[in-house]
Amino acid sequence: MGTSFAPLLKTWRQRRRLSQLELALTAGVSQRHVSFLESGRARPSREMILQLSETLGVPLRDRNGLLTAAGFAPVFQARALGDPEMGQVMGAVRMMLANHEPFPAVAIDRGWNVVLSNGPFDRVCGLLGEDLLARMGRNLLRLFFHPEGIRPYVENWDAVAPLLWSRAQREAADCGGLPLLAELAGYQDTATLRGGEEALLVPVLPLVLRKDGVRISLFTVIATFGTAVDVTADELRIESLFPADAETERLFRGA
Repeated sequence: MGTSFAPLLKTWRQRRRLSQLELALTAGVSQRHVSFLESGRARPSREMILQLSETLGVPLRDRNGLLTAAGFAPVFQARALGDPEMGQVMGAVRMMLANHEPFPAVAIDRGWNVVLSNGPFDRVCGLLGEDLLARMGRNLLRLFFHPEGIRPYVENWDAVAPLLWSRAQREAADCGGLPLLAELAGYQDTATLRGGEEALLVPVLPLVLRKDGVRISLFTVIATFGTAVDVTADELRIESLFPADAETERLFRGA
């Protein structure tokens, strides 16, 4: 009967802060059917699982998990980045990173690991420490929140750290937890762990870096493959950093 599907569906609905009625109305099904699915009194069809997953914005990897829990085979493949069939995706990622120069940009996976980066990003990291990326394992969470990462150079740490930590927590919840986040929590102060409610009121939050008299003010725009049908492509994010002031723009354009 795939009874493990029922609690998973309820968890995803609650994670999206939807009532059974709201989910039913958005997905075009009856509230009674949603209730029966969550209680295990009704068995979902493959099509219903995909329909509800789309409505809830469930990542493709977890849609496979919902299907498996209900007794169905996974639908979405998870190709390796080096797979020839991923060539177009990776080509597009490289083009996006190159086209964003002279400003920094990176492609990261679901665990915040740097898959690809452009020259300006690597140069900024080099400015903050020649072996910085090697020591942090090319992971953005570790780079930012580890005490031996970039924290000493973040001028507006109190503003940006709670917001980024809150975002990491939300993304970790969507992927069933992130061990690295639990490890890094031990290094954080109470203000960071509490989250960034006030910071969410501003449209963008600049990241201000300062070292050896050089000041860099940036903000991030995140892009994803919204029509991805592969788990790996679905989990890729392009983080493009833009100058937040004229001084920073001149610095990068003149580098």
